[in-house]
Amino acid sequence: MAICEACGNDYDMSFEVHAQGVVHVFDSFQCAIQTMAPICEHCGTRVIGQGAQSGDHWYCGAHCARQEGTVGIVDRVMAGTSA
Repeated sequence: MAICEACGNDYDMSFEVHAQGVVHVFDSFQCAIQTMAPICEHCGTRVIGQGAQSGDHWYCGAHCARQEGTVGIVDRVMAGTSA
C-alpha cells in the first residue's frame, strides 16, 4: 500500500503520476487534481482541461486570459479559418 501525498490515506489502490521527472502517489483523481492542476490566475479555479496559457501564466479559458490583458487569445475559431 502507498500513502497519498495529498490526504495521507494509506490505500491499497493508490496510483502513481509521473510528471516532469517526479513521481507522485495519490489515492484518487480528486487528490491528484488538487495537488497538480494549475490554478487560473484570474478566477482561481483549478485548470483540469487544456486551459489557456499566455507566457508563463495559466488560465481556465480565453475569457479569463483576456480579462488579465492577453490580446488575441480565443477559445475557438470558425471552421475553415486559419489562426
